[in-house]
Parts: sequence; structure tokens; C-alpha cells
Amino acid sequence: MTIPNIHIQVERFALPASEVTEYHAIIQVTNALLTFNEQLKAIDNALTQLTEGCCQGAAIVFKRYFLSDAYNQTAAVMSLELEYSDYALSVVQQPPLNGTKVALWVYLQTGMETCALPSGLYEARHGAYRHLWNASAHNLAKNSEYQTRLLLNEYVMQLTKEGCRLADHGIRTWFFVNDVDNNYPGVVKARNEVFYTQDLTDKTHFIASTGIGGRQADPKVAVQMDNYAICGIRPEQIRFLYAQTHLNRTSDYGVSFERGTRVDYGDRCHVFISGTASINNKGEVMHAGNVVAQTHRMWENVEALLAEGGCTFDDVRQMVVYLRDAADYRQVSQMYAERFPQKPYVIVQASVCRPAWLVEMECMAIRQADNPQFEAL
Repeated sequence: MTIPNIHIQVERFALPASEVTEYHAIIQVTNALLTFNEQLKAIDNALTQLTEGCCQGAAIVFKRYFLSDAYNQTAAVMSLELEYSDYALSVVQQPPLNGTKVALWVYLQTGMETCALPSGLYEARHGAYRHLWNASAHNLAKNSEYQTRLLLNEYVMQLTKEGCRLADHGIRTWFFVNDVDNNYPGVVKARNEVFYTQDLTDKTHFIASTGIGGRQADPKVAVQMDNYAICGIRPEQIRFLYAQTHLNRTSDYGVSFERGTRVDYGDRCHVFISGTASINNKGEVMHAGNVVAQTHRMWENVEALLAEGGCTFDDVRQMVVYLRDAADYRQVSQMYAERFPQKPYVIVQASVCRPAWLVEMECMAIRQADNPQFEAL
């Protein structure tokens, strides 16, 4: 698909006998001279062409806008989105590093019935499963610790209203932290304490997650959260990934998230890889100061996690890459273009939770599986 001023990358996953076809699309602007409103309109027009073309019949279940200036741009995004109400909408300041003002990741699925729920979550329903999404959750408590505590407690209550438990049904979270170098410790403290009350410990399990720099339109918001849970899933359908030859448990250094999670359905599996950087299995930063070496080690770590989940990079359907220093963009962009020329990915500026990490990535993989004991997606 060729659209002026736009670059679209789409991954499609389909099975012959399934009603559910999945699409991940990354839409980026190529003309940095356009105004923000022109760039936003170009992205929206491209998404319309996508949903009327190769993704026809697919419902949007999740959207994330990456903005260069949330304070001045969020209102225009929300005005555009007023007519849409049946999917979770994430808006975060993480500037696209190709020099433009806005980029979009969108997740679409056919065969899904979507709706906004009274609990505040967004549902995509098919068969035995209710996929519960939420995005851009925030509050104005006095610091990052209190904000995170309120966010998680509210999420626990939302899940309870839907007949779910965080420990049994929570799959994925994202924490976008304004001034992450200073505010991340508060996120860690609150998450550890709330998780403990929910039976999420190093003796049980945690949840796949990304904790990364990012800000909301309101500068008083220190933490914004996106999340994903599945009602109807059974414990035996969820497996956690550790890749202990390459990575250590996050609890070793006082943090509570899983490196990756595999969810098995009757016909396929989903693998969620958390934000992953250049680290070894002792928890040490590898290749300090060298973004090229850090990128290679990061890929190695992600590859090990994917392999433990029965996948390879060929099964990856979308990637988000975070760079601490915008000056590293040209080098890292070239590396990604050479290794993943057809994969949907976006590279944005966002500080990783340890200052010595120059680059981090997350991704989602989907592959065919034969699990007759489980319901198909």
C-alpha cells in the first residue's frame, strides 16, 4: 500500500479454520515538514485505508499514539478520537525518532465483538475469552509512588467487577514514567507492595511489563499505565519465560515483573516480551556506553526469551524500540532496517529505567500451535 507522506508496516496472522485474524500495524509519517495536524490527519487517513483494504472486517482493539509534545498535541488526538469508543486508546509522549511528530501502533482482530465496559475497561470478546484492555490510566496523587499505588488498586477493582483477579488474569502492563530517572523508584516500591497483596511474589509469579520514560499531557502526572488481561483463561494456559542463561529474575534486584509470558490457545500462542535491554544473568548492564553492542546483546536476550516461548524473530508481529539518546537513532535505525526490513517497528525516544541502558525493546509474537485441550482464540 502506497500512501503519500506515510510509511505503513503490517504483520498479519491468519489460520484457515479460525474466525480470528490478527493484524499489527505501525504507521509513520515520512514528511517531517508537515504540521502536526497534517501529520495526524495523514495517519488517520492511512488507518482508514488500511481498515477498508487489507484489514477489512477487523476491529481495532488497541491503539497507541507516540507524540513528540503531549502537552500541545493530545487535545488534537482526543478530538479526532471522539467518534471512536470501543477500544483502548493510549497516548504518550515518546517522540518518533525519524524526525516527525506522531506515529501509531494499532492492533486489529477479526471476529471480535468490542465494547466499552462500565468498569472502565475495554472488551474484545470471542468464544470463551474476554480480552480486557485499558490505556492512559492516570491520577494526580502527590508523587509517583502514590500515583502507581492508586493506579494498581483501581485496576484490581476494575478486574474484580469483571469477575477477574490480577494474579490469574493479568497478562501485560506498561508504565510510562515522567522523569524516569527520579520517579521510577516510587513506581517499583508501590508495585512491589500492591503485588504482594495480590499474591504476586517471587514465589508465585509476576506480570510481563515495560517500565519506561514517557509523559502525559498534564505535567503533574508522574505515571501513566496501560494494561491487558484475559477473562476465561486458565492457569495452565499461561507460562512465564525466564531465559536464565541470559537474564536473571527481576526480583533479584527488587523489581516485580516477568521477562516474558506465553499464552496458549487451542489454535495459537501469544508471546509477550517485556521491555528488554542489554543485561546478563547476574543483573549487570552489558556494554556500557556502546549502543551498537547493547543492541546486539538486547537482541540476543530477546531471542533467548522467544526461544523459551517456542518462537523466533520470524514470529514477531510488532516491536517498539526505546532510545535514551536521540543521537543514536541513525545507527540503531540502520541496524533494525537491515535485520528486520519487513517487521512493523517504531523507534522512539524514551529513557530506560537504568541510566546506563541506551536501548530497550519490547515485542509480541504469534505462532500457530495445536493445543486441543484449550479453546481456540
